[in-house]
Amino acid sequence: MSYLYETHLHTAPVSKCARAGVRETLEFYQSLGYAGVFLTNHFLDGNINVDRSLPYEERIDFYFSDYEEGVEIGKEIGLSVFGGVELAYRGTDFLVYGLDKAWFLAHPEIEGMKKSEELALMMNEGALVIHAHPFREASYIDHIRLFPRAVHGVEIWNSSRSDFCNEMAKQYAESYALLPFAGSDNHAGKAHGKLAGLQFEAPIADVADFVVRVKNGEGKIFKMQNPLLDG
Repeated sequence: MSYLYETHLHTAPVSKCARAGVRETLEFYQSLGYAGVFLTNHFLDGNINVDRSLPYEERIDFYFSDYEEGVEIGKEIGLSVFGGVELAYRGTDFLVYGLDKAWFLAHPEIEGMKKSEELALMMNEGALVIHAHPFREASYIDHIRLFPRAVHGVEIWNSSRSDFCNEMAKQYAESYALLPFAGSDNHAGKAHGKLAGLQFEAPIADVADFVVRVKNGEGKIFKMQNPLLDG
């Protein structure tokens, strides 16, 4: 038996660009038989729906509000809900797993750090760092940036990106011997057409367990069409 996990997921209202709320999104994944999801909303340095003039602590409280709501909904519907973050640097994004709300509250200095220094700090603190969709191109992205010495792995399959972008990401990961990773980058809940993530032979106990098992190469990439939209 395989246990499916969504690893790259955005919800409203925290992610400004998300088009589906927490409950709708989690009920969708539960209906597909997923074992769990990781909520990886855009962090304070990205497309977050928060007043940036608020104190750091209040912005952190808001950031984790979708996750905290999700945990309670997950208990209700039988879906494991884990936390993560998506950091941003001028269109270059990173998925981070293994650091909780208390850690972020204790480290307001990250807002003033260079991204490479911030990633190094998080890795030293035990986090798993994945370069998300490294070859994404868009009008607001001036150029592609790679951080091969500041990440553990690369999202080589992002179901929201083109085959070309994913193939380039795969070549990048293989060239630098970085961990392969996958996720949907779902911003639309049940309206997202293609899905991807990691599957495991045994359920994930918690985020720390996930970090260890991904680093050990236990997670296998899966891809699927959204059956609600297929055909």
